[in-house]
Parts: sequence; structure tokens; C-alpha cells
Amino acid sequence: MTRKPTAKPAAKKMTPAAKALDVASIPVDVVGQTIERALDPLTSAIKRAALKRADKQASQFTEKKPAVEPPVAKGVLPVSPLAVPFPKMPPIPGVQLATGRAGFYKHEREDLLVMRFARGTSAAGVFTRHGIGSAPVDWCKKHLEMTKGVDVRALVVNAGCANSFTGKPGADAVRRVASAVAKRFDCRQRDVMVASTGVIGVLLDDAKITHRLPDIEQKLTDDGWVGAANAIMTTDTFPKGAYAEAVIDGEKVRIAGICKGSGMIAPDMATMLAFVATDAAISPTALQTLASLYTRTTFNCVTVDGDRSTNDTLLLFATGQSGAPNIARAGDKRLADFRDKLEAVLLDLALQLVRDGEGASKFVKITVTGAESPASARKIARTIAESPLVKTAFAGEDANWGRIVMAVGRADEPIDRDRVSVKFGSLVAAHEGLISPTYDEAKMSAYMKNQELEVAVEVGVGKGSATVWTCDLTKQYVAINGDYRS
Repeated sequence: MTRKPTAKPAAKKMTPAAKALDVASIPVDVVGQTIERALDPLTSAIKRAALKRADKQASQFTEKKPAVEPPVAKGVLPVSPLAVPFPKMPPIPGVQLATGRAGFYKHEREDLLVMRFARGTSAAGVFTRHGIGSAPVDWCKKHLEMTKGVDVRALVVNAGCANSFTGKPGADAVRRVASAVAKRFDCRQRDVMVASTGVIGVLLDDAKITHRLPDIEQKLTDDGWVGAANAIMTTDTFPKGAYAEAVIDGEKVRIAGICKGSGMIAPDMATMLAFVATDAAISPTALQTLASLYTRTTFNCVTVDGDRSTNDTLLLFATGQSGAPNIARAGDKRLADFRDKLEAVLLDLALQLVRDGEGASKFVKITVTGAESPASARKIARTIAESPLVKTAFAGEDANWGRIVMAVGRADEPIDRDRVSVKFGSLVAAHEGLISPTYDEAKMSAYMKNQELEVAVEVGVGKGSATVWTCDLTKQYVAINGDYRS
């Protein structure tokens, strides 16, 4: 990355956040960990603003009663009662999309997405750190590293087959797909990104994809986001999209994204795939920094069931077709509005994953304060959010604050037992190590009937805080996953 020479006094004025945004080129497979270490001590305005926006979005709660769980028929999933409508998403200059049916599912549905990007498109990615990464994840990490994210031309996504734990045959299948797309789009195979989702341990039948490419190419269009979001779904019950507009140096730029995921959601960068495109002109190095930075405050702050996927992938593309100036550094002041809007898009997508949690009837925001560090607060919040006992209490509309306290204690993080407090919404359940003197079981029970809940926990040892979003655990989750392959 090229930096302009700066005088020493100016350099001294850089905030910790600016330094984190101004990192040099880092290999794709370690940049997320580098950013994670850099961000933990931050108390910058950027971080505070990110948490404030997250709080504002997640706190738009209603008083609706949860829908009664209908029985689950094989192959038929009722739409989540927490679903949100797909937004209006206009074309992104430099992006074309097309979908089709490759036949990875027995029933009639589209399960293949192809995206073509204009020449000169920058790309960045954040991927699962799961010990058994998939062949598509290996391919993307390797070739983003090789090309430094310069001039990525295409993306191919299939649903219905994860192509994970498939060894060399799986890697060969990915290579053949990328080669076939490269020939049609007149680019190098390393300029083609690939992603898959579905059953683990099943080898990708790449011929199902390559034989459809002529038809797919003919169908490429500038306006196909909702079809794209539908084509990549597995057990999802609604398509997920988010859109925002930002200003860079007086020029309007657009940001559009889609994602899929419902179960096996606990991203670590579930079955989570997310693809975001902008017509801004941003260098691959800056794009990678932004992707890693905001993954931490969005996708890595949601959990459905605590199970991480072998295929988790976030890919971010910048086509440079907006007319806005080319930005080389993630910390450039001209990117301030873009950074805010990009994080908002990623958070919107991440929260939709929770809303579509398999069998979910409750959307829950868990905030931990008073922890030793932000990392400690995140671990405590995730332990609460992923506890089966806590999640089933949410499902049963039981304000069992004792289960919250149990989860806090088993997170194995520093806490002061005699200063721990627990709130459900505005209602205090426990205060400084004891049941609250204002505890009212009737009010608590009434609050728990809401579809959207907030739990706040103070652990009394420091100033670290974190928020994690999750859902409840219902009988439908068991039924859906029991029937997943059968």
C-alpha cells in the first residue's frame, strides 16, 4: 500500500482507530487475527459510534406475541415469524448477476448464482477459521493472496453441496468450475471466486455447474439481487439483503449485499455466506482492512446455535464504477461516511441471520458491561447466547435469570459475583449478587412474551463491554435438523 509522506507531528495525532485502519498489506489468512488484536483496546469514536448504531437498530422492538409453532413437514419450512422484507436494491454499476437450476436439490428450485464484475474490480475476503475448511474457502484464500485482490472478475455460488471434507477431488472440482467460468468471461481462473453451501462430505459435481454456464451467461442482468439471495438459500426461510448509499468526496456510491444462513451459525472470522458489492473505487488493501474490521462488530457478534461452519465466507467487491476518487487507505477521511454505511449493511445482514435462526421465535440482544476487556465481555455474552438452558428458557417465555447467572459464571472470565446484575429490558432481575428487591414475576413473565428481547448483564470488574445477538431454541430446531438429510 502506498502512503503519502507525512510530517512527524501529523503522525502523532493519529488515533488508535486510524492506526488500525491504516495497516499495511497483510496475508488474507492472518489479517482478521491482526485486526482482532489491534481493536481490543480501542475506545475510539469509531468504535463507540459502531456500538451506538448497533444498539439503535436492535432496539426497535415491538410488543407482538410470538406465533404458535406449526409442525414442520419435510422439505417445507414455515417462514420465520421474525422475517423482514427484502429491501429495494438497485443495480450496482459494474456488477451483473444471473441464477439458474444446477440440480443440487431434488425439488424444483434455483441453486446456482453467477456474478460478473467489471475489469479492475477490487476484492477482499474474510473466511472461517474452522479446522476443516472447505475446498471453495481454500480456493478463495489462496487466490486472493496470490492476486492481492486485484481485478477479480467473477463469483460462482452453489447451494445444496458444501464440497467440504472432500480432499483433492473437491479441490479439483473447484478448479474446473473456475476454469470454465474464466474461459467464458475472458479472464484468468485465479480471478474467479467460488463459494458453496449445503451438506458436508459430499463431493461437488462440477458438471452440473459448467453445463449451465452458457444459459447463465445469457441471463446476466444488472438487476437481479432478490433472485441471487433466493438461489443461495439452504434452510433459510426468507431471502436476506441490505442496501445503503454513501458519499465519498461529494460523489454518491452504492453498497448492496446478500447473505444466507439459518442454522450452524456462530461465525468466526454458520453456514454463513455473504457477498457485498459497491461501485466505490477502493484499493484491495483498504477493502481487506474494512472487511476484517467490520466482520468483528457484525457477523462475529451473532450466534444461532454455537456451531461454526466449514464454509463461512464474506466476500467484498468494489467495482470502481461510481466516479468517486480512488481511495488507497481504509483510514482516509473521505471514507468516513462509506465506513459507517458499510458497517450498517453488514450488521443488517448479520441480524437477519439470527432472525431466520432455524425454528426461532425470539430475537434476543445480550449486552455485557463491566468486564475486564471487550474480548472478555464478548466471551461472556456468547456463553449466555449459546447456552441451551438459556435459549430454551427464552423459547418457554421463562425469565429464568438464574440460568443467565449460571452462564456468566461458566464463561471462565473475571467477574465479581457480588456485583453481578441482570436486567430483562428495563426490569431488574438481580442486583449486585442478589435477587432484585423490585423483582416482579408477573411483569417479567409479561415481558418474556415479546418476540424481541433484551438482556443486560453487569459483571463488575472493569469497563469492557460487548453485544451479541441470538435467538431461542425451539422444538422446530430439532425437527429441522433431524430431517436435514432425510
